[in-house]
Amino acid sequence: MSTEIKAKGSLFDVVKWLVAIALFVAAVIGSGNYLYPEVGTLYRVLAVVGLMLLAVGAALTTKQGQDFLVLLKEANKERRKVVWPTPVETRQTTMIVVVVVVLAGLILWGLDWVLSSLVKLVVG
Repeated sequence: MSTEIKAKGSLFDVVKWLVAIALFVAAVIGSGNYLYPEVGTLYRVLAVVGLMLLAVGAALTTKQGQDFLVLLKEANKERRKVVWPTPVETRQTTMIVVVVVVLAGLILWGLDWVLSSLVKLVVG
């Protein structure tokens, strides 16, 4: 963790967030089926997608948006370092899990059978 204190966003960032929220609201409300029923569905969908992309673009230009992009880049670097199992290892591990689940099921079934037999013996 960084020990330095991060500066708060500027007033311009607040304006960008307000623009992003306004674009999002416009996409949700303004391009709905009930406001413009005479416009074709394709154009309404394109309008919603376009407004959403503009809203995301406006949000990503803020300080928090830039920090989020840095986080995504760092997460992608870490993802590349992961050593993924081979298909053979995946199949072997899957079979081990299946066998253990079946054995646990049989043990629980046997325990249930024994306990229910004892209860029937006691109760009559």
